[in-house]
Amino acid sequence: MRSTRSRLRCCVGTLAAVLGVAVLWIILAYVFIRGVQALNLDFFTQRPLPFGEVGGGVGPAIVGSLILIAASSLIGVPIGVGAGIYLSEYGRGRFAGAIRFCSDLIAGMPSIVIGVFVWAWLVRTVVGHFSGLSGAVALAVIMVPIILRTVEEVLRLVPHTLREASLALGVPRWRTIMGVVLPAARAGIITGVVLSVARAGGETAPLLLTSLGNQFFNYNLLQPMAALPVQIYQWIARPQDEFRLLAAAGIIVLLAILLTMNALAIWLRNRYQRRW
Repeated sequence: MRSTRSRLRCCVGTLAAVLGVAVLWIILAYVFIRGVQALNLDFFTQRPLPFGEVGGGVGPAIVGSLILIAASSLIGVPIGVGAGIYLSEYGRGRFAGAIRFCSDLIAGMPSIVIGVFVWAWLVRTVVGHFSGLSGAVALAVIMVPIILRTVEEVLRLVPHTLREASLALGVPRWRTIMGVVLPAARAGIITGVVLSVARAGGETAPLLLTSLGNQFFNYNLLQPMAALPVQIYQWIARPQDEFRLLAAAGIIVLLAILLTMNALAIWLRNRYQRRW
């Protein structure tokens, strides 16, 4: 009887897994079949054409996405890593608990709420208009809680004997953290950082309210800036089928970038794990 129940549960679990993966592959296959028709050299180098004209590419969107990811990483990674180190090595009491609570709250918050907050604070009050800087700040807010919790949990996995051995030799605590604890946990830290960057790189709603989008190449963070998710959204909103083909091609490009980031995270994790 127990063997029959075990096999039944195994079959149900396997069926659920197969159905979940099958739905994903069906969606990816549909997008690939639709979008591969529009993939060519001009698609990667040209700018989107104005309303009423069919064609164009995602050149400005690719450049804008890379700039936004780089800028948000410069803002969010140091804050997230620093806060994670503090919570793991120093954080005790109510203040640390409040930081963890706020981090979990932001991590579970819909991204459009973060976009509204940055729009109300940065776009309207500080900068005064839509800009790439506002979009980078919104993406950084999304990245920080992911990096923070990842770094905290990874550092807690480092054996306390390593810390005790370093402290027993007279090494200051801050140098123990920088020279012993962080190198031992760098595989997990790098993986968390890259995955958080990939997560932020696929967001659309915050960028619609902050960076807005741009049909031209722009390298100035203080001006509206294009991004792949925003460009895909704008194409999807148009009724013509040609624009939906372009949107499907844009999705393929975005997926390729995000998959490359995930593959990079796995490669870095495996490389540094073998060293340690």
